[in-house]
Amino acid sequence: MMHQAAVAIGSNLGARQAYLESAIACLDATPGVEVIRVSSFHETAPVGGPPQGAFLNGALLLETRLDPESLLVRLHDIEREHGRERPDPVRNGPRTLDLDLLLVDGCQVSSEGLQLPHPRMHERLFVLDPLVEIAPELVHPVYDRTIELLHQDCLEQRADQTDS
Repeated sequence: MMHQAAVAIGSNLGARQAYLESAIACLDATPGVEVIRVSSFHETAPVGGPPQGAFLNGALLLETRLDPESLLVRLHDIEREHGRERPDPVRNGPRTLDLDLLLVDGCQVSSEGLQLPHPRMHERLFVLDPLVEIAPELVHPVYDRTIELLHQDCLEQRADQTDS
């Protein structure tokens, strides 16, 4: 059975773009996984954590035969192959590679190791900016809103905060 999955991808250490491109190639070479869309990369300020360099963020749309748990394991394996330690030595600290599973089909999962949809994706422009480029029509299964509408909501909320 084929699933459609959305993944956020980011890096703020070392050769950021090379890490992202390598991770995409590793995912695409994974049996049962095909990368079907890749966003442009966006430079963004880090959110939370200690002072650190800017991130390069993007988003991927995949078709996969892997179930969500197996896909998450593969994402973590790729992070580790690129020098990421889990658990992170510093919460929200700098990292060579960050691969977050955002959505898989329209399913909702809440387990110790996996939350679907990603619990904070709807409030993070560094996730929504690249994701809206490649999959504006995807629907968030909790809010029942498209990525395009969630992106607009997030932009409006940011504008309201700057006006205050």
